[in-house]
Amino acid sequence: MQMKRRTIILGGGALFAGAGTAFIALGRGGEPISRRSFDWTASDFRSGGTAGVPSDLPEPIFRAEPQCIVTSEQTLGPCHTSGVPVRNDVTEGVVGLPTRVSLRLVEAESCVPIEGADVEIWHTDARGVYSGEAAAMCNRDDAEARSVSFLRGRQISDDNGVVSFLTVYPGWYPGRTVHVHLRILVDGRELLASQLLFDDALSDLVYKGHPDYAGRPPRETMNGGDTVFAASEAGRFIFDFEKLEAGVLQASYTIGVARV
Repeated sequence: MQMKRRTIILGGGALFAGAGTAFIALGRGGEPISRRSFDWTASDFRSGGTAGVPSDLPEPIFRAEPQCIVTSEQTLGPCHTSGVPVRNDVTEGVVGLPTRVSLRLVEAESCVPIEGADVEIWHTDARGVYSGEAAAMCNRDDAEARSVSFLRGRQISDDNGVVSFLTVYPGWYPGRTVHVHLRILVDGRELLASQLLFDDALSDLVYKGHPDYAGRPPRETMNGGDTVFAASEAGRFIFDFEKLEAGVLQASYTIGVARV
């Protein structure tokens, strides 16, 4: 059977891989933030959320090096909540461009996968609103959002150190670039709280053309002007991307953790 070639959009270009490829060693190189172009349109992706997304999506492809360097600690943020459930699909039916966020957790010094880690993610919906009982700025005057827990979830890393969450492309809110929060615990001890970013050109493609993000004004903050990430470091935290045949966006990243 002929293997299909898969195109992965890296921080600095495109990688072609066979369908059976699991982990790719390729340098991130510390390149500056840039506005890359994508041969995709918003209509290439599903809309309406994760309903109908097939369960047999292909395995994510990761780069191993040098993303195995320690991922910098960032603020937990005021929109974190407790009691987040373990689940694969974190959407609770909210609409948006379906996105699978896949994280590979490794020891930074050796790149050995970390099995059994408790990995949590959270982010906003297409409107830029967080769910849950959090700080007022997270979902001000939105009683419905405060009463639910959409776009929050936890998973336990497998023997390859991998977790995958089915979610939607995050919206934006004033002062911040497009991002996903993450928190990693091992044996009940927090090893890392950080955030990962989305390519600016990809966010432009989504916000200007995808129907689930229509009606909002243009966003005001790009990766180079974020209030949490310095412009000199933001480029190291951008996901790698792939457009899956099912009309789902794949966002992948290897997280290096210093175990002490």
